[in-house]
Amino acid sequence: MSIDATLRLLSKARGLSVADIATAIPRAGIGTVNAWLKGEKLPGRDHIDALARAFGVPASALLSELASTLDPARTKGEHELLAAYRALGTRQQGALLEVARSMKPKAARK
Repeated sequence: MSIDATLRLLSKARGLSVADIATAIPRAGIGTVNAWLKGEKLPGRDHIDALARAFGVPASALLSELASTLDPARTKGEHELLAAYRALGTRQQGALLEVARSMKPKAARK
């Protein structure tokens, strides 16, 4: 799950509005929080601890999401594919994996 999706999920689960989050985060206005929730901007390292406190989660949970968002080993297409995969149901994920496996060259299958 991307950092923006995680933040949206946490804000909904905690019943926090954008204004509530902005109030809890030093030097982050409503526009900045909106940009985080929309995936237009990423929170800085100084904001991660404040976000974790506001949501009542360990900062490591947010950092792992942020790290997966920024994984330099993945291309943009790989990030998009992973996000699409995660949005599928379990059965759909299994079917997609079967299709992907069938597309591998025979020499690479094991």
